[in-house]
Amino acid sequence: MASDPEGVEKLFLELSSESRLTILHELERNNLKTQEIATRVNLTATEAVRQLQRLVDSMLIHRNSDGSYAITEYGKTMMKLSISMDFVFKHKEYFTTHDLWRIPPQFISRIGELSETKLSMETMENMDRGQRVLSEAEEFAWMVGEGHIPELMLPIMEEKVRRGLKLKILTLESLVVPNTQNVETRGLPLIPVVIVLTEKESFVCFRFIEGRVDYAGFFGKDGKFHDWVRDLFLYYWEKGSRYPTPRPE
Repeated sequence: MASDPEGVEKLFLELSSESRLTILHELERNNLKTQEIATRVNLTATEAVRQLQRLVDSMLIHRNSDGSYAITEYGKTMMKLSISMDFVFKHKEYFTTHDLWRIPPQFISRIGELSETKLSMETMENMDRGQRVLSEAEEFAWMVGEGHIPELMLPIMEEKVRRGLKLKILTLESLVVPNTQNVETRGLPLIPVVIVLTEKESFVCFRFIEGRVDYAGFFGKDGKFHDWVRDLFLYYWEKGSRYPTPRPE
C-alpha cells in the first residue's frame, strides 16, 4: 500500500493542538460528553464541538450512542507513539549532542518508556549516584562501562557479593576476567552505553555523537524504564565474549 504523506501531515496537524491533545489524554482515562470535555479542557461548548469533530474526522475518537466520546484503538496507538516523540522533544538539547543510534532500533522505538525518568547532566553527581545505586543493591547489580567497579566501592561490593548479591559486569574485551562465585564478566569491543541496574533503580547514559563516553544520562525507579534498561543490558550481555577457557596441556 502506498504511503499517504498528506494524510500523515494532517495527522501531525491534529496532534499539534494543545487542546486536542488534552482531549485525547482525557478520553484515554474515561468516555466523556461534550460539556464534560469543555469543562475539563477549559473550552467553550462551541469550541469543544469543533475540536471534537476534527478528532472524529481524523478517526482518533468516535461518538457513542449515548452522546459520549471515546478514543479509538487507532487513537490509543497514536497516543502511545506520541510519548516517544514527547520524550525526545523534551530532551532535544541532550539528543542533539548524544548518539542514540548506537543502540538497536527496537530500543529506540521504545524510547518513550524513559518518559518517567529524570535527566542529570552533572558528571560527578552521576558518578556518585551510580555508586549509591550499587551500594543499595541487595539482590543483583548489572553494570555496563569501560572499566570495573571503582576502587572505593570494591570493599562494599565484595561484602555484598559474599552475602549473595549477583553481579554482572559488561566491559571492554581487554578487561574481561574469569568468573568467580556470584560475579560474571563479559566483554564487548566497544561499549555503546553506560548502565547501572539493580532491583531498585536504573541509570543509563549515551555516548556523545563523536564517540566519547559521557556520564550525563537518565535515572529512575519507574517499572517501564527498568524493563527497558534490563532488556538493553541482556541484549548486549548475550553478545558479550567470555573469558577464554584455558586449553588443557
